[in-house]
Parts: sequence; structure tokens; C-alpha cells
Amino acid sequence: MWDHRYSEDGFAYGTEPNDFLAEHAHRIPPGPVLCLAEGEGRNAAYVAGLGNPVTAVDLSAVGLEKARALAQSRGLELTTVHADLSEYTPGVGAWSGIVSIWCHVPPPVRKQLHRKVVDALAPGGVFILEAYTPDQLGRGTGGPPVAGPMMTAAGLREELAGLQLDLIEETEREVSEGKYHNGWSAVVRVVGRKPA
Repeated sequence: MWDHRYSEDGFAYGTEPNDFLAEHAHRIPPGPVLCLAEGEGRNAAYVAGLGNPVTAVDLSAVGLEKARALAQSRGLELTTVHADLSEYTPGVGAWSGIVSIWCHVPPPVRKQLHRKVVDALAPGGVFILEAYTPDQLGRGTGGPPVAGPMMTAAGLREELAGLQLDLIEETEREVSEGKYHNGWSAVVRVVGRKPA
């Protein structure tokens, strides 16, 4: 499905970064950053433009090819990893920042992934997440067609135990990202920090 979507002309979600990421990326300390489910690379390219070495992971080889092209067009380096997040291992204490924007995977995969995120951040490292909540269902403005992969603040507090959550909120906001994310949306947002 993702290869098909990313094979379309243009960029499915645009080339500008997610608003929430752009607002909080300055919190990420200098050092390597991992972008999960990065698709066509708009968020990874943005973070790389701030001076961080960035690795983008995605299930779609087509998306990652576009991500590399986008970074190259801006004179940026980008490492890409073609992997299923259910099998991907980000290491331990390896990342100054981890970015998860619209990374909707089945709940068992998500819970396992979020445990790996906590372990993979270096002391002082920052995790930035935005995802749709189940209140998004039926709006037709983006996100999965079923509630399972969506997230809630309560669930994320459990899954991200071990991080200091500087910001965690469920809210509604206007999302305007390319062809597939457009309109009033129900989201959950997190900025978490690994204790030093």
C-alpha cells in the first residue's frame, strides 16, 4: 500500500515538516536522530537541515528513494534503512533524538517499538511524537481507517515509562500536509526526555 501511495506524482504529505516537529525540534540535543516510519522524508530532511545526522526508517523502498532525493535536493545527507518496524532494532543509548510522526502500527508492534525507543535514546535524548487519536475516526482528514493503530495520552504514558514527559496532550488542530492529511484533526502529541 505504501509503495503504491509513494509512487504517485509529487509528495503524498508535502515536503514541509510536520508543524509540531518544527515547533519542538530545537529541543533535540546535537547528535544522531532517528525518524520512524519516515516515508518520503520531509521530517528527516528538516531535522538534517538543523545540523543533525539523520537516519530515516520506513517499510517503503519507494518512499525512502524519494526521501534521499528530497535531502539531496537540499544539499543534505540522509541515511535510510528499509525495514519493518516490528523487526527493526534501534540499539541502546544510540540517539540524541527519535521522531515519530504519524507512525501508526498495530498495538503489539507499537508497544514493543516504544519500549525500544526508551532504551535507544541516549541520556538527555528527546522523543517527539504526533499521532491520531481514536476521535479522528470518521473525519476523513487523515489517519488509519480503524482505531487500533491510533494512540491516546493514557496509553502513551504507559508505553513510554522511563521518559520524562515534558509535554503530553490530546488536542484538536488543523493539519495541512499534502494530499492525505487535510483538515480538523484529533491528535496526541508528546515531547519526552530520557533522564540524564
